[in-house]
Parts: sequence; C-alpha cells; structure tokens
Amino acid sequence: MLSIALSELIQVFRNRLVLVTSFVIPVVVSAYFVYQHDVFAETASLGYIAAIVTFTVCAFGLYAGSVTTLASRRQNLFLKRLRSTAAGDAGILTGLVLPVTVVALVQVTTILTAFAMVTTAPKNVVLLVVAVLATVVMMVGLALATAGLTNSPEHAQVTTLPVTLGVIAVASWVGISGTDDLTLLKRLLPGGSATELVVNAWNGGTAMTDSLLLLAPTLAWVVVAAALAARLFRWEPRR
Repeated sequence: MLSIALSELIQVFRNRLVLVTSFVIPVVVSAYFVYQHDVFAETASLGYIAAIVTFTVCAFGLYAGSVTTLASRRQNLFLKRLRSTAAGDAGILTGLVLPVTVVALVQVTTILTAFAMVTTAPKNVVLLVVAVLATVVMMVGLALATAGLTNSPEHAQVTTLPVTLGVIAVASWVGISGTDDLTLLKRLLPGGSATELVVNAWNGGTAMTDSLLLLAPTLAWVVVAAALAARLFRWEPRR
C-alpha cells in the first residue's frame, strides 16, 4: 500500500493540471476567505469561514483529485495490473487516494492554523478535528462512488461538478443561515451537519453531546457512498 501511495504522490506532482486544479486553486480560494475574513464575518461568522475553507479543500482537492486519479489509473489499465499483484483491493484503493488525502489534511490544517492566528482560536479544537476528519472520510467515500461513473480524467471534470458545487453550496447555506429553520433538511444534505459541526467547534456555545450527534448524518453519507462505490466501481475501462 505504501509503495503504491509513494508512486502515486510522485505522479500527482508531475501532473501540472491535477496539481493546479486540485491543490493550488483550493489554497488560493481558501486564502482569499481568510484574508477577507472581516468582510465575510459581517454576514456570517468565523466558524462559517472555517467550514468553507474545509469544504473548498476537500471538494476541489481531495474529492475531485481522487476521482481524477482513479479514472486515470483505470483508463491506462494500471488498476487492472495492480489487481494481479499481492495487494488486496482495499490496499490498492487506499494507496491511490492516500496521497491526496494527506495533502488535503495538511492544507486544511495549515490554512485553519493561519486563520486562527489572524482571528481567534477555535473554542473546541478536539471537536474541530473530529469534524474535519468526518468531512474527509465522507468526501473520500463520495469520490469512490463517483469514480465508478467516470470514464476518463477528462470526464471527471463533469462528473465531479454536482458534488463539488453541491457541498460548497450546502456549507454556505448552513454556515450563513444556521439551522434554526429547515433544520432536518439542512442536516441531512451532504455536508450540512459537518458544516454545523465545524461552526460549533469554532464559535462555541453548543454542548459537546449535541454537537457529536451531528456526526450521524455525515457517517450515514459515508455508508451510502460506500454502498454506491461497491455497486458502481469498475476496475477496468467501460466499454
């Protein structure tokens, strides 16, 4: 698994298109939100900015990057060749998505740390870590599911748009308007409860038990994504 991950990391940094779209753009967008935090804080909160940063990196970098990687490796038959080795299916998939996952976690940690330094520190760091990890797991699951519908790296630019734009739209909606209205709908949408969890962790004022209950919808989406991935994922190119 680690050898696959190392090889994949090298390939990622050699691919300029993936490097720019999956890593540079999310960082630039997140940096803009951090730089303009005083403007956005007038209509929302610091927790909202933290949530947007998290979902921007996880949607564009982690999710879209994982789908593109898996589609590319399927198209050039690398996935098929890997299955003929001693590595199991889980080890192969983990090795392929591990580099972009680690990079995304480093990006989120770095940007949120800088954000805390120029504003105020999150009220509950442990809860924030749990929220970020839950978001990462959900986006990886959705990436595996989407990869099953993606024929090529070029096709990934189309198939990833609904989820990428959707989770960011949900994060903005929940982060700005809160969950006092349409509570159940907002929490059940992908990214809704995770956004509320990040907001609660940064802004404080919510009991730990109440906040942890918000993990349930996010983990439910992980289960749904895993079921879809098991049904849709293909190891060989579609004919």
